[in-house]
Amino acid sequence: MEISTLAALNAAKRDRLGAVLVSDLDSGVSQLITEDQVATDALGQEIRARLLSGKSGTAEIAGKSLFLNVHLPPPRIVVIGAVHISQALAPMAALSGFAVTIIDPRTAFATPERFSGIDLRADWPDEVFAGMPLDRYSAMVAVTHDPKIDDPGLIAALQAGCFYVGALGSRKTHAKRVERLTAGGLDAETIAAIRAPIGIDIGAATPAEIAVAILADVIQSLRRRSVGAASGSHEASP
Repeated sequence: MEISTLAALNAAKRDRLGAVLVSDLDSGVSQLITEDQVATDALGQEIRARLLSGKSGTAEIAGKSLFLNVHLPPPRIVVIGAVHISQALAPMAALSGFAVTIIDPRTAFATPERFSGIDLRADWPDEVFAGMPLDRYSAMVAVTHDPKIDDPGLIAALQAGCFYVGALGSRKTHAKRVERLTAGGLDAETIAAIRAPIGIDIGAATPAEIAVAILADVIQSLRRRSVGAASGSHEASP
């Protein structure tokens, strides 16, 4: 690998950008294409598919034998609220390959005993995000039912272009949330990216079942997100 290509790959990893190293198996020539550089031709379509699946492999394109080596940042789920749903969601998400962070300033809930082995932050969301910026490979899950805690996390996630933003609550609760966020300066299109009620509708009744519904929704959004110039925007799920 050329030094310049290696430097570009390291820069993409540092900036948490997805990238594909495309190598011509006959000539040995390689080029690095980040997700912001994906074209609309046949190669671009193949790169998009690889970025969504996360799987490297060979492809025959325009008469060339290519190997596409996929480099993706570890996806993460940031959960606002150290509640029962979070206790079930955190280990399942970790098993599914997500880095998990739980944020809750309420120290009675945010205890190591309740979230053993999980990155737990007993701080306000704004304080956490100052040192841990959100990005397009972050999912935001807000489950406290407390606007003072949930809303700052939702706003930060929407502004950062997180691939998933969801909030617990009924449609009536969400309507009030929309009013608050609108009054705070967010436009209707941005607010519409919030998945509320949160999770896929599986008729979930218990905290563990709700956690399953949320994780399924997050995974679906990750695998069906937009890739390319619009990858910072939200794509509605079917």
